[in-house]
Amino acid sequence: MSIRKTKHIGLLVAYVMSIYMLFPNNVYAMHIMEGFLPFNWAAFWWIVMIPFVLAGVRSIKKTVTLYPNLKMLLGMAGAFAFVLSALKIPSVTGSCSHPTGVGLGAILFGPAAMSVLGMIVLIFQALLLAHGGITTLGANTFSMGIVGPFVSYGIYRGLKRLGAPQWLSIFMAATLGDLMTYITTSIQLGLAFPAASGVSASILKFMSIFAFTQIPLAISEGLLTVMVFNILMAYSQKELQVLSAFTGNAISSMKRKRGVKEA
Repeated sequence: MSIRKTKHIGLLVAYVMSIYMLFPNNVYAMHIMEGFLPFNWAAFWWIVMIPFVLAGVRSIKKTVTLYPNLKMLLGMAGAFAFVLSALKIPSVTGSCSHPTGVGLGAILFGPAAMSVLGMIVLIFQALLLAHGGITTLGANTFSMGIVGPFVSYGIYRGLKRLGAPQWLSIFMAATLGDLMTYITTSIQLGLAFPAASGVSASILKFMSIFAFTQIPLAISEGLLTVMVFNILMAYSQKELQVLSAFTGNAISSMKRKRGVKEA
């Protein structure tokens, strides 16, 4: 391993460790926790989640079938989301603030794939770390694994079409994807627990409390995601060349081109 590569990895480790030191891990802080949502809302978010996950499974299957060498990068995207979303800051009773890490995978593999990776991350955290829960898996997956990645991907592609620098596109995609995750969580909590003055007031209350911790966390996640992309650009060029984030072509169109060449 080169000295330069070791240095970059060391910087990432130092960053993660500094987050743990500045924001201690609290066992009572988590995603929307097990049993917190009323049954009808928990079931509703499960139903909404399923079509996105099925689409994500097809997307991942297509990607790894066409390019088996991307499996490691796909796993890295899931691990990145797992580590960042495990960094918790208590914010609102029944939930917490933390980075999401889903912007990276959404830009690389598309938002559909991240719905599956996000769900897997949340299952592991619910079962192994007591973060979130199985009954609330639908709601947590919808906010972190669906809304966040789709917003990140849309922001990235939109800014690239406008001619924005890649670093700015990545930063804004990761930052706004993180923020939209928590806006969605606030809406979910506001719908489930409306205030006496109405649902809108409840949503605004949750959003205002989340903002104190989530805005600086979102900015921090945006900066870290740019760092990770810079490292990938330096050491994983071969893998990145086939991804839509860098070629401008979707995996499906790449498959058609490859089929023509191989024929």
